Amino acid sequence: MDTQLIDLNQLKNQIHAWAIELGFDDVRVADTDLSRYEQGYLDWIAQNYHGTMAYMATHGLKRFRPQELVPGTRRVLSVRKNYFPPDVHGPRDVLQNPQLGYISRYALGRDYHKVLRGNVQKLAERIIQEIGGFGYRAFVDSAPVYETGLAEKSGIGWKGKHSLVLNREAGSWFFLGELFIDFDLPVDEPIVPHCGSCTACITVCPTQAIIADGVVDARRCISYITIESAEDIPEAFRADMGNRIYGCDDCQLACPWNRFAKIAADADFRARHGLDAPSLIELFGWDEATFLVRTEGMAIRRIGWQRWLRNIAVALGNLVRSQPGHSAAVLALKARQGQVSEQLDRHIAWALTQAALAQKI
Repeated sequence: MDTQLIDLNQLKNQIHAWAIELGFDDVRVADTDLSRYEQGYLDWIAQNYHGTMAYMATHGLKRFRPQELVPGTRRVLSVRKNYFPPDVHGPRDVLQNPQLGYISRYALGRDYHKVLRGNVQKLAERIIQEIGGFGYRAFVDSAPVYETGLAEKSGIGWKGKHSLVLNREAGSWFFLGELFIDFDLPVDEPIVPHCGSCTACITVCPTQAIIADGVVDARRCISYITIESAEDIPEAFRADMGNRIYGCDDCQLACPWNRFAKIAADADFRARHGLDAPSLIELFGWDEATFLVRTEGMAIRRIGWQRWLRNIAVALGNLVRSQPGHSAAVLALKARQGQVSEQLDRHIAWALTQAALAQKI
């Protein structure tokens, strides 16, 4: 491919049109210099804020050096796709009902890795149709890629105080993907951050995991605790979990910019199996086969049935503490004792202790 024979500005405009046709809500272009993010990351790792996510340290600084990850990379196309599902129960209504389980809104539909990666690949193929072959690689949270920095550099948005990317017209309810390419395109300009003095996300975090502007201690974060960590849920955070059984959206729900968030147009992100407001007792009754069937094609499946039950056991413990005498929840907990794993039994024992304590108050 001879880029000297191509109007790169026109090609960039065409790429934007193709991305919209493929269902993306925006695409921007960044160069590959992410060096300004490196020291902050090294400091974050040094504080062990990554918890048990050993891969975060193993890959080192490669995530900030696209040319090392994919030799020959000259530019990165950063794409954005809205995911907040339509026709779901209000998140706050679910969070305020301890009999229901709260699942992060991003995980209610089809696994976003599957949805976005296929479309990023199609975008590459459409460019090839226009200009011929070129070197590229598509990513959707699948390799050491610092997508937040690339989104910032490309003008997709800015890194909010909760560490998520924010956009003035779309809030933060969106996924990101990247296409590394081996030819130059005109880059887009970063936008000025617009968080100002607002600290809503920091204040609302149930476990105070946001310890500085843009810095999250994963070990305290409910999303990490319920999804990434396979260890016992620390007792210090169990009450704060409330009924959050897969992830946490509190920082996004509190963010003023999400007043401008858009509902997802993609049917893949519609909530499945009533999981936008499910009964905790019903979920705790699922056997492994049911869990695998109900979560097929969804991000939830990645944590496995036993970790799923672990999370729900804690939520049931919070239910029986808040509603003393909830006999159905107590019976559900007791029915699982000795049936699955020692880890689950430890969490059930804690939950039953909450019931006993509540009865004494």
